[in-house]
Amino acid sequence: MRVEGFEGEISEAIEVSQPTLPPSFPRDVGDDSDKDGEELFVPPLNFAMVDNGVFRSGFPDSANFRFLESLGLRSIIYLCPEPYPEANNEFLKANGIRLFQFGIDGCKEPFVNIPEETIREALKVVLDEKNHPLLIHCNRGKHRTGCLVGCLRKVQRWCLSSIFDEYQRFAAAKARVSDQRFMERFEVCSLKHLPITFSCSKR
Repeated sequence: MRVEGFEGEISEAIEVSQPTLPPSFPRDVGDDSDKDGEELFVPPLNFAMVDNGVFRSGFPDSANFRFLESLGLRSIIYLCPEPYPEANNEFLKANGIRLFQFGIDGCKEPFVNIPEETIREALKVVLDEKNHPLLIHCNRGKHRTGCLVGCLRKVQRWCLSSIFDEYQRFAAAKARVSDQRFMERFEVCSLKHLPITFSCSKR
């Protein structure tokens, strides 16, 4: 794991019973017009709120930086082995955002080897509220991000059918049986001692 730390301002916690948008979240996302000359907020590919203070997406680029600023991020979990682009690193430095890199190769089936220990270490970062608000992303926000979020849902005691439904919403036609098998077999016993500070149950 590679970690880069920067001093940053702590955003206020969002008190919600169900995942909702934070107060500073832009309300004009998706509007194609540039109203009154204001810069548009463009979310990264496959962006969504996972839970209070935790978000997911595909790889953000410079067009998404204004949007990410509105989230007040303290941390980013990057799940690819490639070096983080210089423009993105500059954005992190300018906004006091800490980068946690867990390099997982983006292999395709049947040559899939999801490193369980790496997922476990990334989960520890997600479960630590001091790192929130936090964004999880890989390249497309489907498989590696989907596996990490799916394992988080197991810690939150979601049922498997709901975990798979969420995974498939983002992976769509690219859903992998091996990813779902990994999430099903993932053991959360060693993580139960960690504090879980957001929603812990699923319908």
